[in-house]
Amino acid sequence: MLYNYHTHTARCNHASLAPEREYVEKAIEAGMKTFGFSDHAPYLFVGTDYQSCFRMKQDEIELYADTVRALAKEYEKDIRILCGFELEYYPDYHKEEMQFLQSVKPDYLILGQHFLGNELNNQPVHNRLKTDEDLSAYVTQVLAGLATGDFLYLAHPDIAGAHYSPEAVEREYTRLCEGAKRMGIPLEINFLGLRTNRCYPNDALLKIAAKVGNEIVFGLDSHEPESVNDPTTLQKAHELVDKFGLKLIEKPFF
Repeated sequence: MLYNYHTHTARCNHASLAPEREYVEKAIEAGMKTFGFSDHAPYLFVGTDYQSCFRMKQDEIELYADTVRALAKEYEKDIRILCGFELEYYPDYHKEEMQFLQSVKPDYLILGQHFLGNELNNQPVHNRLKTDEDLSAYVTQVLAGLATGDFLYLAHPDIAGAHYSPEAVEREYTRLCEGAKRMGIPLEINFLGLRTNRCYPNDALLKIAAKVGNEIVFGLDSHEPESVNDPTTLQKAHELVDKFGLKLIEKPFF
């Protein structure tokens, strides 16, 4: 595995307390050429006093960027390190959020859509989405996010699961895959989901992605350094690629 753009830090409040340096050293040990940090971006909810508990705080953003870029300079002879964010697309707040994030000029963003609508008073999609209509609304929101042109790729595209009617799964995931391909945006096989037996990655979406011809990336979704160099999960991911005949991007593409 030569690259990874999906890595979290202690600042998101649900990852290891290990310093970023330990992730970098594990990436070098694994033979990676490009390694991106993409912790959950602090989010501006203009006009509210809401504070998220699963992302870094607004006043941590500069230290996060400074820390990652200092490591990039320190390890520049060994590996290319990038400073990015994982971000939801919330239509009512996206414009102000993008302006805020530009204060640290991130190298890239990945779309990790965990909520339908937004997170204010809502549960994550893996708990909330129940009906075929929910899945359709989720796919519509994801495609609108991708259409902004702000995102490098779509993380865990199948996080909504496949517990809907077979007709809805086929229709909506086809719509998602075709839209992403049309926009030239890769889809992720998520190692955290694979490693911990979550509802993603799931065969339903991967089968459709193979049929549509989507490009696929591997994303570690690491929350602790030990998961950066994980040969067992890497082998399972390659087995999925081979099983469905997916178009894996094998070299760093950004």
